[in-house]
Amino acid sequence: MALTKGTIVRRQKIVVIACACLQRIKIPIAHLQSLPLPILLFKVQSLGYVDARLLVESKPDRDDTAAYARWLVSQNSWGILTNVVSFSDGVPGKGTGVPYFYLTTLDPTARNALKDHRSSLAISEYPLGTCSNADPESPVCAKITLTGRLVLLEANSKEAEFARTALFTKHPEMKGWPKGHDFHVFKLEIEDIFMINWFGGPKPLTVDQYLKYKM
Repeated sequence: MALTKGTIVRRQKIVVIACACLQRIKIPIAHLQSLPLPILLFKVQSLGYVDARLLVESKPDRDDTAAYARWLVSQNSWGILTNVVSFSDGVPGKGTGVPYFYLTTLDPTARNALKDHRSSLAISEYPLGTCSNADPESPVCAKITLTGRLVLLEANSKEAEFARTALFTKHPEMKGWPKGHDFHVFKLEIEDIFMINWFGGPKPLTVDQYLKYKM
């Protein structure tokens, strides 16, 4: 049996959704079932099936704004922060809502943040494969922008240690990135949230409501 677009396999609350820009892909179910749960999420990508997306939780009701926003951030692995960047808000299944980044000062994203902290992270539901046939710009395909301050974390702090664990769990390749390229851990201190997940304009959501929601 093979996993194709639209097939959903539930295993201990883990939802496996495979997609490849609406094209079929094949992933042996037996192999997925043999993986330990802590590494099941994102494992398919490391096997070379880069278009597959694995979701820890199914999509919330679109009227539950805080739940939807937190789901959208925790399930995604990249967004736009001046440039395309990878991020993580926690280890799989334990997202905090706060995006962490592993950035090099060779890139203007990090270099500029050291001078001016004002930043915004834009994230789309489209890469998750849960928008069906909707266009990425359609209100039916959710998008969220987190605006705030992109700050450098103290390298030896407990938060930086947490961030590295969250980032390296979600993006294992980061561990091998060149030490001489001046990579540092940053986080986005969220000050404002803009989200659209249906027709009718942005959903009202405060930062406090967003961060206090329990996943």
